[in-house]
Amino acid sequence: MPYPYVLLSAAVSLDGYLDDTGPDRLLLSSPADFDRVDEVRASVDAILIGAGTIRADNPRLLVNDPGRRAARTAAGRSEYPLKVTVTATGDLDPDAKFWHTGGAKVVYTTDLGATRIRGLGIAADVVSLGAALDWPALLRDLHEARSVGRLMVEGGGTVHTQLLQQGLADELQLVLAPLFVGDPKAPRLFGPGGYQAGRLRLLESRRIGDVVLTRYEPTAPGAGAVASAADRHWLRLACELAADCPPSRTAFSVGAVVVAADGTELARGHSREAGDPVVHAEEAALAKISPADPRLATATVYTSLEPCTHRASRPHPCAELILRAGVRRVVTAWREPDTFVEAADGTGMLREAGMAVLVLGAYEELAKTPNAHLLS
Repeated sequence: MPYPYVLLSAAVSLDGYLDDTGPDRLLLSSPADFDRVDEVRASVDAILIGAGTIRADNPRLLVNDPGRRAARTAAGRSEYPLKVTVTATGDLDPDAKFWHTGGAKVVYTTDLGATRIRGLGIAADVVSLGAALDWPALLRDLHEARSVGRLMVEGGGTVHTQLLQQGLADELQLVLAPLFVGDPKAPRLFGPGGYQAGRLRLLESRRIGDVVLTRYEPTAPGAGAVASAADRHWLRLACELAADCPPSRTAFSVGAVVVAADGTELARGHSREAGDPVVHAEEAALAKISPADPRLATATVYTSLEPCTHRASRPHPCAELILRAGVRRVVTAWREPDTFVEAADGTGMLREAGMAVLVLGAYEELAKTPNAHLLS
């Protein structure tokens, strides 16, 4: 899952509008919150807005505080984050402030849009994503070709909606302003369509002047072999649980979490939990769930090390326990090395049984950390 961390940022009225229909932009944030947004901008590698936001608001999209820009350059980063926009049609104004302020820019578009944009003389890299816009391809290019680790998305509503509906947003930072718009023709933050099931997790709620900032992260696992941003959150938790394992010279330290399709955590466990010297993480977690729980059939097991296929301490390896539980999806960080069992292949065994198994190698080093003494 070679994507940057995607942070959606928006301010809305009490009735959920991003703006009104007047000729001037409706200022929803307070001065203190504008400064907070500037601080967030300074912390990221790139800022993205849709072409509609450029047309409607004509933003510069800069880090305004000189001290924050100086801190970026002192840390070996560009003075300004990379500025990114997305357009299917190539309908861009070459005189917009977006193009004439800040540092480097990139436009993601379609084949048709790229032809149109290259005739405008805009000083930006133009990347075609094919016949249609492709958000996963866009994020991969930002991460792999442009070294973007953190991406801040500032709108508009269509962009926010698409990223959330495709499970690509890691965090939502939402500011609620104490006013109403009440115009059905005004733009709303989120459009209709299919979103993740269940509830998002509240990370923070904070008063900033007369507005309130709330931060959320998605919780619903992906589907099949498609990873969602929430998969990364849950797998990181599984890797962190491995640090709770009593140390051992004869077994790996592993953490596991079982999560329902709506993002509800069903159970968690770790190796050698509760004083049992031979219990495995997946075994410990599954033992806490009733075998009759109907949510198991659509749940995801997150485990820092792929489920075992051979073990001497118990009659049933973890891969078999997962299959018996009826779970059909596993996300893991690390393929089992030959330290204790040669050619272990829990991933292969589960896939042969028809399960969806994802290996997110970006978390392999985190999974290895509590096992460093076994790998040296």
